[in-house]
Amino acid sequence: MPSLGPKPLQGFGVTFGNMFKKVTTESYPEDKKATKPRYHGRHVLNRHPDGLEKCVGCELCAWACPADAIYVEGGDNTEEARFSPGERYGAIYQINYLRCIFCGLCVEACPTRSLTMSNDYELADDNRQDLIFTKEQLMAPLLPGMEQPPHPMRLGDHEQDYYVGREPIKQTAGAAAEAHSVPPAATAPASGDDIGVDADEGAKPLGETRR
Repeated sequence: MPSLGPKPLQGFGVTFGNMFKKVTTESYPEDKKATKPRYHGRHVLNRHPDGLEKCVGCELCAWACPADAIYVEGGDNTEEARFSPGERYGAIYQINYLRCIFCGLCVEACPTRSLTMSNDYELADDNRQDLIFTKEQLMAPLLPGMEQPPHPMRLGDHEQDYYVGREPIKQTAGAAAEAHSVPPAATAPASGDDIGVDADEGAKPLGETRR
């Protein structure tokens, strides 16, 4: 009978050596593993300290996405219905997490720091339609002192007062008491908690050719 030689014996040595090691067991989802601070998880659309949306509907995030996972349709702000400090806002915003590769290029392309990525990694689902997140699901929650849009600009008379901060904060009588408790850079929490559940019925399906 020919000899096995040293190499097979070395292989069995590795096998037997690992048989008696302590097994690493993670009790997920009861005990969730903490991610790194810069982990690329679910996206968040942030707000200004008065509650207005930072997104101006420029669609740069959609054009920067290499996987064609983002669909944006801008709308015009009016004095009667203002959602962001600029002339336009993101009327429809969708991210298809069946396509998203979590590269972060959309975050780099955003000129207003509206779009950021949280540490939320639980995005599995058994329904493909539920993995197309709408604006209501991506918007950051309202923090204390914020007001649900649409409403007039509270931080200044011009959009530059929001993005540059050249003038002191102007407050209305009704919001003055609450605004003092809001930090200047209040945005969405990094935890990525659930923000919305209702789908945007007027949204167009992702995957269409952008014009």
